[in-house]
Amino acid sequence: MTHESLCNEDWSSIVTRLGGAAKLEKSARETKAFLRARMIDSAVDLLRLILAYCLGERGLRSTAAWATSVGFVDIRMIRIIDATTVPKAGPAARKNSELWRIHSAFDLPRERFGHFELTDQQEGERLDRIPVIKGEIRVADRAYLQPDRMAQVLEGGADLVIRAGWKSARWRDAKGRPVDLIAKLRAAAARGLIDRPIWISRKRGAPLALRLIAIRKPAEAAASARRKAHRNAQREGHQLSKQTLEAADWVILVTSLTPEEFSTADVLALYRLRWRIELGFKRLKSLLGLKGPPGIDERSARPYLLAHLLMILLLEPLIDELEDSPRLANAA
Repeated sequence: MTHESLCNEDWSSIVTRLGGAAKLEKSARETKAFLRARMIDSAVDLLRLILAYCLGERGLRSTAAWATSVGFVDIRMIRIIDATTVPKAGPAARKNSELWRIHSAFDLPRERFGHFELTDQQEGERLDRIPVIKGEIRVADRAYLQPDRMAQVLEGGADLVIRAGWKSARWRDAKGRPVDLIAKLRAAAARGLIDRPIWISRKRGAPLALRLIAIRKPAEAAASARRKAHRNAQREGHQLSKQTLEAADWVILVTSLTPEEFSTADVLALYRLRWRIELGFKRLKSLLGLKGPPGIDERSARPYLLAHLLMILLLEPLIDELEDSPRLANAA
């Protein structure tokens, strides 16, 4: 069996030699290798994708792109939204903590930046700053839990997976009554998991109907989160509440993805992809040496930063040619 035989009419004969599509589908469901169709329609298509990756010379990203191009799988774009900063130059800027903020979207499975916007510190992080691509899944950290802006993204045809703090939203039930999230976490402590409908009030418009997922952290991770909460409270000079300590034991997410299409584990796995943009920022700053521009005049500082952003957009496809190798990926 060759890689090319997976790409043409020979594939049907391979399926026949393996017992036929019906037998493969039945076996895959019995062994729980394929439970339900989502982005991949059948167990036969899943097998074809796995074999193409394992037998071919393509890396995982290139295999996914090939699978989409030949039309037997439609892999949704995942866009990780975040921002990074570099300081402005000059004593006055340092005194006033002035900086440049680079708002970004990091696209998966392409594993590269798909959008940049450059502002100064006066422009905050906004979930709807990056234009929506219909059908995307937009993943973001808790700074982006912005109900009215979330509504704009949903109306544009995207889905959301966003980290939440226990008091970062006005939680409601189906009848509009307040939901005590800490009480829900306490009640679920033994099971260590919540997956339920939730509504979030907005300043304008009807509440957002979403899905709340919370999973209790392992003991070591929970202890680390509590220590971090204590340090933050000391640094900011305020008393740490009991509720904040309790919430530190949990990862809390809200999403528009339905349980019929995305299980609890699927949504958690999607959020865990968020660290990929941190690698992208690291590459931007280490590979290209992006740092604060040397000049204090905005007319030279802004082009300096924009040139670096243009360079990463040009270089990332070349980097992918090296990183797509399964051998290199395993060694990383």
